[in-house]
Amino acid sequence: MQSIRTLLAASDLSAFARHAAERAAMVATDVGARLSIAHVVNGGGLNALRHLVDVGTGDVAARLLDEVRGEVRELVDDIGQRFGAKVDMHLATGAVLSELSMYAEVIDADLLVLGARGSSVVREWLLGTTTERILSKTTRAVLVVKQMPHENYQRVLVPVDFSPRSADALRFARSVAPKADLILLHAFEVPFEGKLRYAGVESDALAALRVTAKREAVEKMNALVTAAGLGDAGVRRIVLHGDPAATILAQEQEQDCDLIVIGKRGLGLLEELLLGSVTKHILAQSNGDVMVTDRVCR
Repeated sequence: MQSIRTLLAASDLSAFARHAAERAAMVATDVGARLSIAHVVNGGGLNALRHLVDVGTGDVAARLLDEVRGEVRELVDDIGQRFGAKVDMHLATGAVLSELSMYAEVIDADLLVLGARGSSVVREWLLGTTTERILSKTTRAVLVVKQMPHENYQRVLVPVDFSPRSADALRFARSVAPKADLILLHAFEVPFEGKLRYAGVESDALAALRVTAKREAVEKMNALVTAAGLGDAGVRRIVLHGDPAATILAQEQEQDCDLIVIGKRGLGLLEELLLGSVTKHILAQSNGDVMVTDRVCR
């Protein structure tokens, strides 16, 4: 079984970022991993502030950094005490994306944890943009936290497409939530089904194609579970006909899942683009947290 050794929670000191830090601490405590909380002060903003204030007023930027450092230290200490975790603190000045990426490399983070929103409408938009940029560039798993954490993850939904990364996503899901029920979901559509219907193929023939496609998907699902070494305990398998994004969101609600684990890439360029589209839709529309995996955890 793979393991998660290091988590990095990015914080802008908003309430939503605190939720992310709390979830990261909960996971770190549960799996015995190291946790670091990072805050990046925008370097361009600091330089602009220095130009705006009078020289005689002293270094306002330095005082601002001291205040921010104190807030981050307070957050780190509170999280550590509440969850019984050893939490490292990292404060940097510069471009948010590059600083977070560099620090993730330094500590070799297996999982980046981000809040779904910032502390205002403007920050919400900015954090959404940063999250998407991180997802497009990083080879590390990213957990986007949408809900205030009350307990460890109980039911994890894992959409699979039977690509090699599906097995990686399953193992990652088990590593993040070792005691949770895993619900494996494959949503399928008959290739060119709409065109076949338009071409006059009868409903009975299309239904027969769906039955065949579902049977093949069930066989692949069983093989995937075996290859991932999960066993049958705490693992459910669902194969449904329908649009992938709509089916995933519907099953999130029907199965009462608190986490969705989805891979970033599938089979080839076309599948990568399709899965990217589905992943973005799930990130935007899901009620619970979403983890996007890319490389395997070690």
